Parts: sequence; structure tokens; C-alpha cells
Amino acid sequence: MHRPAPRFIENRTFDEIAIGDHAELSRTLRPQDIQLFAVMSGDVNPTHVDAEYARSGQFREIIGHSMWGSSLISAVLGTEFPGPGTVYIAQNLRFLRPLVVGDTLTVHLTCREKFPRDHHIVFDCRALNQEGSVVIEGDVEVAAPTEKIRRTRMDLPEVSFSSDRETRYRHLLSITEGLAPVTLAVAHPCDAESLGGAMLAKQAGIAEPILVGPEWRIRAVAEENGIDLAGVEIVDVEHSHAAAEKAVELCREGRAEAMMKGSLHTDELLGAVVDKVNGLRTGRRISHVFVADVPTYPHP
Repeated sequence: MHRPAPRFIENRTFDEIAIGDHAELSRTLRPQDIQLFAVMSGDVNPTHVDAEYARSGQFREIIGHSMWGSSLISAVLGTEFPGPGTVYIAQNLRFLRPLVVGDTLTVHLTCREKFPRDHHIVFDCRALNQEGSVVIEGDVEVAAPTEKIRRTRMDLPEVSFSSDRETRYRHLLSITEGLAPVTLAVAHPCDAESLGGAMLAKQAGIAEPILVGPEWRIRAVAEENGIDLAGVEIVDVEHSHAAAEKAVELCREGRAEAMMKGSLHTDELLGAVVDKVNGLRTGRRISHVFVADVPTYPHP
């Protein structure tokens, strides 16, 4: 939750702040925030950046840096309350709950003590998530400005990320950990991509493929590309249309839990799936899943 940023930032001087005055700021933690904080700080603790490791850890998912939350306190102090001219002196914070992606953190600062001799102020700090649970609490001390300052808010450069495909791939694999492999009817895996993909899924423990198609073609592709088919069931059918029908039949009989498209046209496969007599139609809407990893490039 982001409030529109004002054009100017203006401080509140020591004399303008009274005991009990308060301010707040809300931000929602995004994956990009975790990545940017890791890049900026050098803190690449796998709890924050390695999905596979995080799933085996205490929290079972990637969590944000605790100091990301405390940086929101600094943002309030430096831009609004007191604002420009503030000098951070000390902090005493306790981090009570983890921050996960999607959490909205609302930071509350309340003036607790003022010291006229050196213009120091102590603020009570609390940061609550969207459920109202306290994530951070404590206090900070600053040297407050004594002169009024009003400045145009500076525009910051845009930051873009070039994510590592291997990292995204490992994240998808990590989601399947602890689950039994799915019995997968692969319709007409008669090219290196579809056959190799099915076998990689087997090696990763994600799926137990049943290869449906002309056996001679499947074995020829395997031999040509060095793919080991030992222990893999092959259901021999004459052509791609028959492979689609047989894969659907395996699912209808309960021998397969899912289907995968091989080297045949999509309409050929879906024609067998939606067939009114022998297909997989039910009273519910049919859907399918396709995951694409498409690189993006900056505009010239």
C-alpha cells in the first residue's frame, strides 16, 4: 500500500513537535524489495534469497530482511517526522515476527521524550502487519532539526532486475519437495524437447512418465539424444492421434494422474480431451497450465 508521494518534503522542527505527536508509513513487501535489499546490503543469507533452502528452514518460505522493516522507520524520520535535517542517534528495536512477501507493514512513530538542551527526541516505534500483529517494536533517538526546511522531492532512478533463470527454475522445483511423483501420460513424445522434458521430470522426482506413441520413434529419439529409457513404460500406438486418445484413456482409467503434450498439435490433444464420449469432460470448466519463462529487455 503506497501513498502518492508529495512534490515536496518538509520537516517539523524540534519546537513544532509535541509529546504524543505521531506519524506513520505503510509499505508492502515485494520480491523485488528483498532482492534490492540483498544487492544493496550484501546480505545474501539463503533464508532471504534461496527458495529451496528457505522451504527447509524454520519459516518454510523466503522471508524479508528484518532491517528492511527498520528502514521504513528511517524513511519516516528522514522525510517527514521530523524530516530533513534529522540525524539518527540510536535505536533499540526488537524483531518479533518474520516478514514474508505480500505483508503490508505499517510503521507508527510517537514522540515520547524531548530534550531541549541538545534538541534530541525519543520516539516509540511499532510496526504492524496487515493482520495487526506487532512485527517490530522499540524506540529510536534522533537529533531533530531546529530550522525549517522545505525541498523538492528528488526523483529516484528506476531499478530493473534481470532474474536468474536457474533461480526461478529451482524455485519451481522446490515447491514440489515432499510430494509423491505424479503419474504422467506423455502424448507422442517424439522429439528431443518433449521426451527430454519428461525424463528430466522423472529424474527430479516430479513425475513418473508413461510414454504414449510409436515405440520405434520414441526409442530412435532417445538413442539419438542419449536419453536413457530404462524402467520407463512405453505404450505403443500407431500415430499422434492415437497417442492423444490413449493418453486420455489412461487418465480416465486412473492409470495416469496428468497429461503432457508431446510433439503433436495442441488441437489434436485437446480434441481427445474434450471428446463427449471418451474424453475427460465433466460438469466443470476445463483448464490447462503453461509456464513460460520469457526474457524482457529494457526499452531503447
